[in-house]
Amino acid sequence: MEELSIRQMLEEKGFIDEKVSPDIKLVEEIKRLKKEKNAVILSHYYVDSELQDIADYVGDSLGLAQEAAKTTADLIVFVGVHFMAETAKIINPTKKVILPDLKAGCSLAESAPIEKFAAFKAQYPDHKVISYVNCTADLKTMTDVVCTSANAEKIVNSFPKDEKLIFAPDKNLGNYINSITGRNMVLWDGACMVHEKYSVEKIIDLMDAHPDAEFIAHPECEKPVLLLAKHIGSTTSLLNHVKQSSYKKFIVATESGILHQMKKACPEKIFIPAPANDSTCACNDCSYMKLNSLQKLYICMKHELPEVTLSEEVIEKAKIPILRMLEISK
Repeated sequence: MEELSIRQMLEEKGFIDEKVSPDIKLVEEIKRLKKEKNAVILSHYYVDSELQDIADYVGDSLGLAQEAAKTTADLIVFVGVHFMAETAKIINPTKKVILPDLKAGCSLAESAPIEKFAAFKAQYPDHKVISYVNCTADLKTMTDVVCTSANAEKIVNSFPKDEKLIFAPDKNLGNYINSITGRNMVLWDGACMVHEKYSVEKIIDLMDAHPDAEFIAHPECEKPVLLLAKHIGSTTSLLNHVKQSSYKKFIVATESGILHQMKKACPEKIFIPAPANDSTCACNDCSYMKLNSLQKLYICMKHELPEVTLSEEVIEKAKIPILRMLEISK
């Protein structure tokens, strides 16, 4: 395939739409390419199970950032969404970072365009900025420290109690952290399209139908949902909780991809995805995460494209709050 046609495909579709022979064993070929190119495959919990199973590391945003920081691979293959691959590039500016589909974005990251956030920040000149890792590299350049759902409380508590803070872009996570820390952070009005679609009424009905189940939720969910939860935490926290809990059945309010790891860790337990407002769609699936596929991963590794690139200026500015997060999280 000519380089020009590859570039045209990337511009039009965000991925290389190349026909792959049905005779090719994708898993075997991906493993061969990984060894040949000294690559590491990093996968988020929310992608399809077959992609999780082929990854060198599967984790949440904090774990993925930590893994990217210590990798010795020459090629970083990120099976997730764009902001995650950007974070890996910021931490490893001399390494090549590729993503199976450039259009694998994030509704939360897109909710905070840099121009609007800059104007918002200007209204609070005496405030420090904590940005959730689910944001663009550009927004990270305007941040004092990054956080993830796994370490948000610890990051917020690293500031003096009287420090004035802005939290962006997730208002639901920000509200939750305010409630458990006693802070009054100024919140940017952003949210994750997956975690905002849960139906409180349907969850209550499901809890009534399964009184022996424990309801657990991600802090990106809205407050009425969190008030019902027996345990609130990041995807890794939710996974660890079901391993340790005496309950044998769980109703889980977060992206359904994590259920694969829960079932692997606790095959004797039952996991029920929390219902969304619209029963006609898989609203507890992230459509962006699901843009990743085995075929796209194979073609991506074969051509080492699409590549995630950032300017030196953005990398240098965005690296400061990310490294600060990693240091605090040790």
